[in-house]
Amino acid sequence: MAKRKTPRVPGASHTPAQVLSREQISISREINHIIRRARARDARLVTLGALIFFSTETGDAWLLDAEDSSALCLARDGQKQSFTIVETPMSFGIEWNADYRIDGDTFIVIERSGGVKSIFGYPTREILRASRGAR
Repeated sequence: MAKRKTPRVPGASHTPAQVLSREQISISREINHIIRRARARDARLVTLGALIFFSTETGDAWLLDAEDSSALCLARDGQKQSFTIVETPMSFGIEWNADYRIDGDTFIVIERSGGVKSIFGYPTREILRASRGAR
């Protein structure tokens, strides 16, 4: 059983933690959900094991791996981004294209292509709290 948690994000509605069986877990379903929340400008943060999914009121959505600091932008300004996820009933693979770091209120994205972006206004405290709980 995996635990799916939705920590409080400022300005977001709150849903209590749910315990899911392996059959109920779908990375693709979580990605689609968080992209829908981003398009609705609804800030949410969901954890599934070491994975953190979050959306912002600006329409961005991200998938993070708390164990190795990998990052994947799922949506920007409400527009779904291009990414590759492979999922079977027993496993999944994510083609990560960046790493992330948090410095105070700044979310820093280090793209594997070499670019670096600093983003302000993301729920950095909540991401850090979720990261500590996921490890």
